[in-house]
Amino acid sequence: MDKLIQQNPGAAEVLARLSTAAPRKLGRREFFRATGLAGGGLLLGIALPAGHRFAQAQQQRMVYPPAAFVRIAPDDTVTVLINKLEFGQGVMTAMPMLIAEELDCDWNKVRAEHAPAAQVYAHPGFGIQMTGGSTSIASSYTQFRTIGASARLMLLQAAAAEWKTPLERLDTRDGVIIEIGGGKRRAPYGRFVEAAARLPVPERVGVKADRKDFKLIGKPTRRLDARDKVNGRARFSIDHGLPNMRVALVARPPVFGGRAAKVDDARARAIKGVQAVLTVTTDRGGSGVAVIADGYWPAKQGRDALAIDWTLPPGVSTPTQMAQYRALAAQPGRPARSDGSPEAIKTAARTIDAEFEFPYLAHASMEPLSALVDLKSDRMTVICGSQFQTIDQVLTAQAAELKPEQVDLVTTYAGGGFGRRANPSSDYLVEAVRVARAMKTAGIDAPVKVIWTREDDMQGGYYRPAHVHRVTVGLDAKGAPVGWQHVLVGQSILRGTAFEKFMVKDGVDATITEGVVDTPYRLPNLQVSVHHPEANVPVLWWRAVGHTHTAYVMETLIDELAAAARQDPIAFRLALLDAQHTRHRAVLNLLRERSGWAAPVAKGRARGVAVHESFGSVCGHVVEVSVHGKEIRVHKVTSAIDCGTAVNPLTVEAQVQSALVYGLSAALHGRITLKDGRVEQSNFHDYPVLRLPEMPDTSVHIVPSTAAPTGVGEPGTPPIAPAVANAVFALTGKRLRKLPFDLAAA
Repeated sequence: MDKLIQQNPGAAEVLARLSTAAPRKLGRREFFRATGLAGGGLLLGIALPAGHRFAQAQQQRMVYPPAAFVRIAPDDTVTVLINKLEFGQGVMTAMPMLIAEELDCDWNKVRAEHAPAAQVYAHPGFGIQMTGGSTSIASSYTQFRTIGASARLMLLQAAAAEWKTPLERLDTRDGVIIEIGGGKRRAPYGRFVEAAARLPVPERVGVKADRKDFKLIGKPTRRLDARDKVNGRARFSIDHGLPNMRVALVARPPVFGGRAAKVDDARARAIKGVQAVLTVTTDRGGSGVAVIADGYWPAKQGRDALAIDWTLPPGVSTPTQMAQYRALAAQPGRPARSDGSPEAIKTAARTIDAEFEFPYLAHASMEPLSALVDLKSDRMTVICGSQFQTIDQVLTAQAAELKPEQVDLVTTYAGGGFGRRANPSSDYLVEAVRVARAMKTAGIDAPVKVIWTREDDMQGGYYRPAHVHRVTVGLDAKGAPVGWQHVLVGQSILRGTAFEKFMVKDGVDATITEGVVDTPYRLPNLQVSVHHPEANVPVLWWRAVGHTHTAYVMETLIDELAAAARQDPIAFRLALLDAQHTRHRAVLNLLRERSGWAAPVAKGRARGVAVHESFGSVCGHVVEVSVHGKEIRVHKVTSAIDCGTAVNPLTVEAQVQSALVYGLSAALHGRITLKDGRVEQSNFHDYPVLRLPEMPDTSVHIVPSTAAPTGVGEPGTPPIAPAVANAVFALTGKRLRKLPFDLAAA
């Protein structure tokens, strides 16, 4: 941690806050912004492009020892240690491609593993080891290429010393060092590894400047981990075990912050395999009851058999909450942006008044949460799908009353996350440590795996905040905007945190306004304000964060303006974009070309379009839909993205497809509702995700670019729902203002 503090003075305060009585108050963006690492390129600071001047400065002054990232075996196998979490996005392939490009090794001999938790593996821009904000490739593009180039140079230096030949007479090809001219000696990298490891790491090393020299970057490349995932050899967090391990399930309060007042555990203890029933502190200051058993099934049966009287705080009911939100949206909130005159809208020839509602959403990862803890008196091992290694290591150490260096945090594959595993409180990990400590107190000296069922996380986890938007747009006689008044209502993810002073400006949480205050469209007299009501529902970032609702409002309203002006939706957007937004233009033009936008659509279908910038990239979709009664059917999606250099086009394609499926699931089905503080949904039967029969035909097109890479994992989610809504309007004349879609209410 010393290097982090030396480089970023604000980090000292961040790390100090991790040791306070309420460490859960440390937010993802709080950490980034408090350390001064998230300015400039993006308003929200969660995606720092590799080309950003701060990121470049960081990467130029950091010297990354290749030995920490690259292992070359005697058989010339090259293993790359990945400092991110692989949870479906493809970093186990794209990041090794960066090193292999400059190392000039044989790609067929490249392997990848998760790196341990250590400061050398910190994110180059943020100073902590983490995965998030769609920054994995963007932040590693220069870093990993430099590591590969450094390793290659050190191997060449070792060969030059052994062969007693000038360095300039040596070259490399596919993992072999070649002497040019003279004796023309050849030898594989493995021969020089030990000697190279003893050499100092070069302070400066060049990387390929001419893209024509790229052998891997930009080439569609199959995933290194695909075979192991198909045949079951890949081990996810929930697959891991240790000798003598116990399994625990925790009964958590049905209302957030509740406490177990009285526990009758007689029936639970009578179940074969149940070894203990223990009270533990849960996240958000409540308490729960852990059932310890010799396997999952007895632990599950034991928990089901518990009789618990809960002391519960007052809870939220969705209809009441949304009525309160609508009332707040009818009046101005705290200003977030104020351009021109608020009175200009009074000169409008006509106005559009629109109110939008968005529900809470669950992350609904395929792999439920789990953590395996082996707690000793002076050391602890934590095995999990960690997305925030640095924070998870610090907070689990704190929970165990150990130092961070006494915690071995082992990162495994994870079956999705979508923000849930990037919890600044490390909630499920800290809880697992508390279970392990309670077991020690009860005389059970064994590792323990704490498993969350899907119902556990669906009903007691964290959620994308619910929101209401109210917008009034004034139009002149030709349908052009003359004023835009926009009020947003939603919980602040950051309010009340230790770093609110860094993150919330004048009472406005930027996570709710991203995608509105930084709109690329020329909207005169734009007035944006915000209300942040309190609610007893824990909220967290969800794939694409605030863009998930702001993109919907902006892109459906822009479409409505196009209709009012009697203009083509793509042409209208192009005319309304500021001149500097060339990436938006490139995406829209590519969409128009590849979707057959001008061609007639099949009878009973219509097309819709939406485009949005997030995480440094611009992504858009053109969809074809039909409507059958109350059912919206999405038949085809044509996608385009400008993400700078596409390191692995196959990964980009997969991520855009994944993101649009995630967004479609929310648009068609996603909704978390509460009654008296209790979440009403529990699993995929009442919180459905997109099924195979609903999957549209998709095609993904990448805008050619020589710019540095920008985000890919999240930008495909925000524009899919508005594209569908715009297509539904083109077909039916109905504007959909509430998600998930409800044609009957339109």
